[in-house]
Amino acid sequence: MSDHPYASRTAVHEQATDGFGIVRVLPLDPEADAGVIHRWVSEDRAVFWGMNDLTEQQVAEIYAHMATLTTHHAFLLVRDDEPVALLQTYEPGADRVSECYDVQPGDIGVHLLLAPPGPGGARSGWTAQLVAVIARYVLLGLDRRRVVVDPDVRNEKAVTRFLALGFAQGPVVVLPEIDLPDVYLPEKKAQLAFLDREILFPG
Repeated sequence: MSDHPYASRTAVHEQATDGFGIVRVLPLDPEADAGVIHRWVSEDRAVFWGMNDLTEQQVAEIYAHMATLTTHHAFLLVRDDEPVALLQTYEPGADRVSECYDVQPGDIGVHLLLAPPGPGGARSGWTAQLVAVIARYVLLGLDRRRVVVDPDVRNEKAVTRFLALGFAQGPVVVLPEIDLPDVYLPEKKAQLAFLDREILFPG
């Protein structure tokens, strides 16, 4: 391995794909990764992530809080030692989404924020490759039956992307506001979508 800062970190999942490289799923380090995440969430394209106006320290604090939870987890996806995406997984039964649909045993919720395109612009096929890695990790590695996503209905790009990747369209729901000492989330109108394990991994 190189002497890159990510090389020494232990991955929860690692996958080599011909023509794409090695993708490693690393538990997010709130302090070490706050700079990278802050740059991504501050961009206009990340407005639906809800962290546009936060400082780097506030971003670090949010993920430090998440690291204390057993139901919500954050990961940095690194491709050949380059950060390419932020992944959050959660137990739907412990999340506000549980008020909006009938949670099934084996469900796992996923939030995904892709890194901005590099100097060469958008990279064809990258999202599908990264989602394939994530699906293998959460469905096979964590032994789950179904992935649940809840993008903002206004985020047409994300909704279209999930449906193109094989997710089945669910209902449009309104996720209730959460106002707690450690967490504030405004009300969100979301498009639910689901991906069954059998679709990707038959048998």
